[in-house]
Amino acid sequence: MVLLAVAYLGGVLTILSPCILPVLPFVFARSDQPFHKSGLPLLLGMVLTFAGVATLAAVGGGWAVQANQWGRYVAMALLAFFGVTLLVPQLADRLSQPLVALGNRLSQTADSRGGGGSSFVLGIATGLLWAPCAGPILGLILAGAALSGASLRTAALLLAYAAGAATSLALALLVGGRVFAALKRSLNAGVWIRRGLGIAVLAGVALIATGLDTGLLTRVSLASTNSLEQSLLDRAKAVSSSGTAKYAIDPPTGLRLPVEGTLPSLSGATHWLNSPPLTPAKLRGKVVLIDFWTYSCINCLRALPYVQAWASRYADDGLVVIGVHTPEFAFEHKIDNVRQAVQRLHITFPVAMDNNYAIWRAFDNHYWPADYLVDAQGRIRYHAFGEGDYDKTEQVIRMLLKAAHHGVPTSLATVHGKGVQAAADFVEVRSPETYIGYLKARGFASGRMRPDAPRKYSAPDHPRLNAWGLKGTWTVQGEKAVLDKAPGSIVFKFHARDLNLVLGPGEDGKPVRFRVRVDGKAPGDAHGVDTDAAGNGVVTGERLYQLVRQPGDVRTHLFEIEFLDPGVQAYSFTFG
Repeated sequence: MVLLAVAYLGGVLTILSPCILPVLPFVFARSDQPFHKSGLPLLLGMVLTFAGVATLAAVGGGWAVQANQWGRYVAMALLAFFGVTLLVPQLADRLSQPLVALGNRLSQTADSRGGGGSSFVLGIATGLLWAPCAGPILGLILAGAALSGASLRTAALLLAYAAGAATSLALALLVGGRVFAALKRSLNAGVWIRRGLGIAVLAGVALIATGLDTGLLTRVSLASTNSLEQSLLDRAKAVSSSGTAKYAIDPPTGLRLPVEGTLPSLSGATHWLNSPPLTPAKLRGKVVLIDFWTYSCINCLRALPYVQAWASRYADDGLVVIGVHTPEFAFEHKIDNVRQAVQRLHITFPVAMDNNYAIWRAFDNHYWPADYLVDAQGRIRYHAFGEGDYDKTEQVIRMLLKAAHHGVPTSLATVHGKGVQAAADFVEVRSPETYIGYLKARGFASGRMRPDAPRKYSAPDHPRLNAWGLKGTWTVQGEKAVLDKAPGSIVFKFHARDLNLVLGPGEDGKPVRFRVRVDGKAPGDAHGVDTDAAGNGVVTGERLYQLVRQPGDVRTHLFEIEFLDPGVQAYSFTFG
């Protein structure tokens, strides 16, 4: 019930979101018709379409995104036609009779014969345009649905969100109707109001078509709802996690540990490496560390030395470490890739491949990396998300081992990560993780992406900080960009000690040669572990490549990687 209420309130708050601004003219254009004939069908069409598109997006992945993109094209054409007929009714009269009839039904604000049907069609178009640009609460719902699949709970959350948005739009429609009617009565300017609405509709279509509805409007908005929605999520999480929890306190450390649940089944693992399948029954009497990771995640790689140290240091004292490998990218589902990563990283503890996110869902997890500590009675007593707090996590391990009557070494483990696994210089990291595929891309500075089709791109010579671009002919897909013809480059203006890039060779598996430049020069001493001082390297497998590690003072630089062979697949930048 708490999440349903939060989803509904999140939908209500979308009336303040910049993404809704291009949609409001479509709503106000119907404002002087009876609500039951115009407003209600419009809102109903919008809610049903939005919930349907969002559900497809949740369970269909990249395919649904493409379906939604084509839906946006159809909706933009429909709404552009509606805007033109509002602006120049004479133009509609010159079209064929079916189009004239459709134009009149969509544009005539007082046509009682087609009001309900046209409003419903307009609501469908509005839902198609509005569905992709909602806030964090919708993102949480969709992410959860993508991981857990279709369910009545997901459908209920999506409908609650859509109903909240419809509520706020209904209020806007009722209030806007009074304003609209007053203008017509006082100014007798119905024709000019109609034309103004037509201009507003066409302007909204232009904003959506150019992507400015989610770019420019987001940056200039005076009323962003992200912080409000995020606070609702945080409050809901606090409410849902409260209750009659049991606590244990370790007097030497002062740690206060709640009982957060019980160790769920691990039967959802698709494969096990370094161990036969493990079960909660087999693990009873042991202290268990569940570590969610994926092998191309830089945060997971930097945390891994600590997990490995604990697995080695406390194995004889009753600790069992299980790495749950839950993939982010498609190539991380391949057992051979994971097996090679386990060998390359010298991982000796059991690894459960969670390709179907079954264990992830069982823990209700949302993060890479994430650690959960389970006591000897099978109860979850502690969790840690992301990097850091390693000493505290180790103190909890020691506390739970002592509670299970196991001895522990007198001191904490000493850990020094090397190469890619070295700790990040977070003080100097001013560049965020940046995805290259169009599903999550941001900061793109090579014009408009053309999804799933080859296009020749050019990058700016002097991009702003954290902007990136492509050079050459690339096909940008949902989670990656593929180089169609060599040579081709990626540029990024960054500020961090380390620059990493997740890469893979072409579908044929042939190695791809590359050359790195920093401010137009060979990196020299600033080269990463996967390049030499001249900047040369080879993509031989699907993994994370460290390309830059700056010695000394960290400064802002322009990075460029040029690929000398076609077929390379580029996924995401990370920094440290």
